[in-house]
Amino acid sequence: MILVLGATGFLGKTVCLKLRERGLEYIASSLSMGTDLRDENQTLSLFEKVKPETVINCASFVGGIQFGYKHPVELFHNNLKMVTSVLAASHATNVQKFINPVSNCVYPAKATLFKETEIWDGEMHESVVVYGFVRKAFIIGAYAYGKQFGERIYNIILSNMYGPGDHFEEERSHALGALIMKFVKARQNNEPKVIVWGTGTPVREWMHVDDGAEALIRAIDMPFYPGPVNVGIGSGISVIDMANMIKKHVGYEGAIELDPTKPDGAIYKTVEGKLGEELMNWKPQKPFEQGVRETIEWYLKNIT
Repeated sequence: MILVLGATGFLGKTVCLKLRERGLEYIASSLSMGTDLRDENQTLSLFEKVKPETVINCASFVGGIQFGYKHPVELFHNNLKMVTSVLAASHATNVQKFINPVSNCVYPAKATLFKETEIWDGEMHESVVVYGFVRKAFIIGAYAYGKQFGERIYNIILSNMYGPGDHFEEERSHALGALIMKFVKARQNNEPKVIVWGTGTPVREWMHVDDGAEALIRAIDMPFYPGPVNVGIGSGISVIDMANMIKKHVGYEGAIELDPTKPDGAIYKTVEGKLGEELMNWKPQKPFEQGVRETIEWYLKNIT
């Protein structure tokens, strides 16, 4: 049996859809479905009831860069409680495989092409240091349980995800979702310009949620690797180029104005995915512009 944690969230919903498409039996769980993973007793009760052989952990408390600056305490406490709670419950119920996605914000701020061997080679960027620390805590927890009890916890590092069903809120959105929201509203309201945060120069590698979910499911059958495993393609797009792409597909005809008083975050983030490709015999498939177009179409149909 597969237990999907955070099953009603952005990534979790797509994981569940792909499991159904494969005919794989699973149990879905989330806070909205009645289990608070910050509570060790509730978490253990869930694990004892389901008795999962495999867990796919899509549960997290996260938002975009603005959310991270405003709510560091909530990010710290909510996520750290979930880390210790689910690891303890997994051990207590003898889970055989625990699949855990990790954001690529865990990499040092100085890094440009993220490599697994360099994950501890410097401080994280201050814009993501709290959330990044807690995700790194899971990697350390996986090491501890593996060292002491021989448990198999797979830490799969994914880029910022996007796609249909993403968060489209001022604080919770990552840059891509926030830009789609801004350009659509500007077109609808005939606004003369759209303000884009920062200098426009930071480069990001993005991952379509379909590819993120596919990676987690493929991890179930991949050979066990005790350290973090990157999934990625090693290339990205600048914020200004992404803004122009979104502008084109939204059909907005006004101007783009950069606001350099707002934070850029890390300057360059791409992911070397050689290890993940080797272990999974697969790499992310969705062309970025196609994914952006699909996301805009979903937003226009479901949000506006």
